[in-house]
Amino acid sequence: MVTSAHSVASTQGNLVSIMTRPNHTEVDIPPSFFLVGIPGLEAAHSWLALPFCMAYLLTLAGNGVVFLIVHMENSLHQPMYMFLAMLSLVDIGLSSSTVPKMLAIFWLGAHDIAFDACLTQMFFIHAFSALESGLLVAMAVDRYVAVCWPLRYTTILTGFTIAKLGLAIIVRAVVLLVPLVLMVMRLHFCRTWVIVHSYCEHMALVKLACGDTRVNSAYGLVVVAAVVGLDIALVSFSYFLILGTVFRLPSKDGRRKTLGTCSAHLGVTLLFYTPALFSFLTHRFGHGVAPSTRVLLASLYLSLPPALNPLVYGWRTKAIREKILQLCKT
Repeated sequence: MVTSAHSVASTQGNLVSIMTRPNHTEVDIPPSFFLVGIPGLEAAHSWLALPFCMAYLLTLAGNGVVFLIVHMENSLHQPMYMFLAMLSLVDIGLSSSTVPKMLAIFWLGAHDIAFDACLTQMFFIHAFSALESGLLVAMAVDRYVAVCWPLRYTTILTGFTIAKLGLAIIVRAVVLLVPLVLMVMRLHFCRTWVIVHSYCEHMALVKLACGDTRVNSAYGLVVVAAVVGLDIALVSFSYFLILGTVFRLPSKDGRRKTLGTCSAHLGVTLLFYTPALFSFLTHRFGHGVAPSTRVLLASLYLSLPPALNPLVYGWRTKAIREKILQLCKT
């Protein structure tokens, strides 16, 4: 309790010091920002770090195992599992872009983050989120082809096609998010350098700037619409076509088995988009939501799905489950 009280007092002292600096005037590039962590829950930071640390370790272990299994097993060099291996790498990247710094804040009181480091973190958070969303669309296409065009599955989803899809997903993320970073670099910061968040998020940075930031806000909405909005529409449309094919199957057992092949992807998709939409809506429009709740949910959104995805695929995908059990027995 003494340690927690000392940590809270130290944090509050740092906040007061930053916000009352005499040279805290308008600058193009501030030397650093101050990440608060979870506002209002500073006394519980050391305890909150435990589940985030456990989730991060599970992310590294689970996704690492899935990637290595797909990489080493020739029988798993199929489109579905290749996309899954890509998703595992993206999950590791997404979690690694946020959780280590969060743990440093919670346990070490390392609240300061340099301007360049903050922009780098912002880019990778949003880029990995866009990559994950794009991969979920690619995996939905994989399930659509497998269900609706099973006899042409291997001829449609060739290795070259998978490589082109992967490249397109990467190019989209870079093309959309590099301008986002460049637009933030052109802002002037004069209000405060305190980010009431646990990581460098785009709108959290924009709110610190003085002057007209409508262009930044509008472009942020364009990115959300071009990534999350479009991808949800594509995934939904693919499942509309899949369900149309499934319900035309004559056998009830056949319908159940066919839907079972989509259950893992559907579970991972809901696990990613549900908290993402909730976080976005509360950040933009949830002015009545407490900052501690909003930031905590946003932090969980970036750390929980990467930790749970390997469990979902490991449990729902027979080939992955069997390989993991074989690995555990050896």
